[in-house]
Amino acid sequence: MSSRTLRRRLHHGDVGDRSREHYESSRMESLNEPLLGDAESYDSRRTNELDDIWDDERKKAQFHWTFLFSNLLAQWAQWFANIVLGSGSLIGRILSIPSTALNGPNNRMHPLSLTSVQEERLRNLRHRLEVPFDGSKTEHQDALKQLWKLAYPDRELPSLKSERWKDMGWQGSDPSTDFRGGGFISLENLIFFAQKYPESFQRLLHKQDGIRAEWEYPFAVAGINISFMLAQMLDLQAGSPSSSSGIRFMQLLEEDEMAFDILYCVAFQMMDAQWLAKRATYMEFNDVLKSTRTQLERELALDDIFSVKDLPAYNMLR
Repeated sequence: MSSRTLRRRLHHGDVGDRSREHYESSRMESLNEPLLGDAESYDSRRTNELDDIWDDERKKAQFHWTFLFSNLLAQWAQWFANIVLGSGSLIGRILSIPSTALNGPNNRMHPLSLTSVQEERLRNLRHRLEVPFDGSKTEHQDALKQLWKLAYPDRELPSLKSERWKDMGWQGSDPSTDFRGGGFISLENLIFFAQKYPESFQRLLHKQDGIRAEWEYPFAVAGINISFMLAQMLDLQAGSPSSSSGIRFMQLLEEDEMAFDILYCVAFQMMDAQWLAKRATYMEFNDVLKSTRTQLERELALDDIFSVKDLPAYNMLR
């Protein structure tokens, strides 16, 4: 893939704008949603704005009626079990529908009582999440240079502002402008991926698997979005995680202090597999990321998962 072609692919669309979510905790203010795309895509987005509004309205209406119908069925089943058959009968207990069954794989649960090891590791992880990327800090500059050397060991290290950074999937000549969403931890995640699973890292960086789209996702910026998605999915902004995925992750974190970083690598590999399966293009990145999150939540919910390496998707890494 020529750098000219890659640069053309990186200057289209704003993938992050249409599914924006925000943390509620002031302790996580440094972690805002990363943005993909730039001002050049504004006109094309405005052209489709009216269609998007109508699509959103149709989806809201469909969701409203689906929600009402589901509630009606649930209430009827509960009434039938408790009143007609009696709540004490065996059939009544079978037909009673717990409310948590309607909330999906990441339903809210009672907060987990953390062990001392879990508390310490969660505290350290939250500290990492709260560190914004600062291009003026030598430590952060050195980390960027380290990532380049890991990605391209045979190529000359460019200056911190160079068009060559676009080859890695940054949106402009200055990578520091893309960290406004993911913070410094997203750079740490990329470095960990390159060091721990270099073969998988190189395959994804160079888009070596499958039949690729003409309009590919930018590797580095996609990595920032994955870091952000994981922090949300695992409920890391809460005082104590109360989602099923967050609670399961705390068990994995007690087993391995680097569970978040390893899970990041699994999620990145999983995202690329979803990308290929859907034959997606750049503008469908958000849909692919949502599918990745859903699949990851399902794998975390499996009964026989005791470490990140037990996840079925972990086998894709090498």
